[in-house]
Amino acid sequence: MASRRALKAVLVDLSGTLHIEDSAVPGAQEALKRLRSAPVTIRFVTNTTKECKRDLLERLKKLEFDIKEDEIFTSLTAARNLLEQKQVRPLLLVEDNALHDFKGIDTNEPNAVVIGLAPDHFNYKTMNKAFQLILDGAPLVAVHKARYYKKKEGLALGPGPFVTGLEYATDTKAIVVGKPERTFFLEALRGTNCAPEEAVMIGDDCRDDVGGAQNAGMLGILVKTGKYREADEGKINPPPYLTCESFPCAVDHILQQLL
Repeated sequence: MASRRALKAVLVDLSGTLHIEDSAVPGAQEALKRLRSAPVTIRFVTNTTKECKRDLLERLKKLEFDIKEDEIFTSLTAARNLLEQKQVRPLLLVEDNALHDFKGIDTNEPNAVVIGLAPDHFNYKTMNKAFQLILDGAPLVAVHKARYYKKKEGLALGPGPFVTGLEYATDTKAIVVGKPERTFFLEALRGTNCAPEEAVMIGDDCRDDVGGAQNAGMLGILVKTGKYREADEGKINPPPYLTCESFPCAVDHILQQLL
């Protein structure tokens, strides 16, 4: 990693770090208030594809998190930006709640495939349609390739296995726009006047949150909530800058050691 500078920005994962579905991580709201008292810019970065940014913000407000819409950068936003740049018409394999973030995008006669977490659409007929489009030359865009995520009842498959299945069947590689891609983290910092080496990322996914951020030049703090599993720290090299029990503990460290 690059040499460190004074900390100017904190990127915070949402699902698994601040909340799990409709339950907040204990102490997370108060910890966020304490972090806001520090002279840093805060951005919330998420790979969630289950809901649009509007619905996600409403969920966070119900959990009493003080978060503004323009502070949230999602992989759905990154996917939309790519579609607009490429001027393609996507087959959108995302949950219905996420479609709002693609409003205005032409989906007639699709010539691209966008795949996120879409359990209701992961059936043979729809996946076969995506398969045929890709064989005909359509680009495959993965909102992200997470292996799994945390639900109240336990871990559940993410979109990664389904993206990998399409890659295998079509002998092609997906364009991945969400974490852990370096460009995702750099886009999240856009407008903050902050270089990567002046930022720290807090998240529960060792590969996608921490590894991705550290590959972009940031510090990465892994929290043991959400999808964290024992020995996750050994899955990336270099290992996380720090592993904490939870988001409040990560905030304590930042306020005491990094500012």
